Amino acid sequence: MAAENTAGASTPRGRRNDVVAAEKEQFGGIKFGSAFFGWLTAIGLTVILSALATAIGVGIGASGSGTAGDAANQATENAGTIGIVSGIVLAVILFVAYYCGGYVAGRMARFDGAKQGLAVWLWGIIVAIVLAILAVVAGDRFNVLSDLNGAPSIPVDGSALTTSGLIGLAIAVLVPLIAAILGGKAGMRFHRKVDQVGIDHRAGV
Repeated sequence: MAAENTAGASTPRGRRNDVVAAEKEQFGGIKFGSAFFGWLTAIGLTVILSALATAIGVGIGASGSGTAGDAANQATENAGTIGIVSGIVLAVILFVAYYCGGYVAGRMARFDGAKQGLAVWLWGIIVAIVLAILAVVAGDRFNVLSDLNGAPSIPVDGSALTTSGLIGLAIAVLVPLIAAILGGKAGMRFHRKVDQVGIDHRAGV
């Protein structure tokens, strides 16, 4: 039975592929509406996870130091280590947030999960560009993404022209892209499982 279910156009798996191909031709392609809701999921989760990470960091710092001055001195002495840890935490937050955003877009769109994930990432870049332009024209207070740790934003003061700035920008751009694509593919695969159940039922499997 397992062999019958894996190859050939007359098998349940083959019939599912035929049905999915016909549906994809009609309804496939990037769905920017689904991607927008995926981006909202990603940016909302970024805010929540960043706040949680900050609260945990503050709690650990407070429990490990006698006074605020001691904590500040310790942070100064271990600035390199703290920077590395912050970068890792930021990468994890972005990966989880944009994976979930890509998953939402892939589930909503049903097809072309990788493209939906890419579109989620593009929404982040588009919003960052628009807000950066507003910041240049109307004042830095409109660059609201700069207040969100890890949210892709475009610095308008040249602060990214340092090694740490470039590394941070790379994390903020590349990690969300990879995570969103993987999440989009995962969201799409859910529908393939649903399609297979329907085909199996019709075939009496």
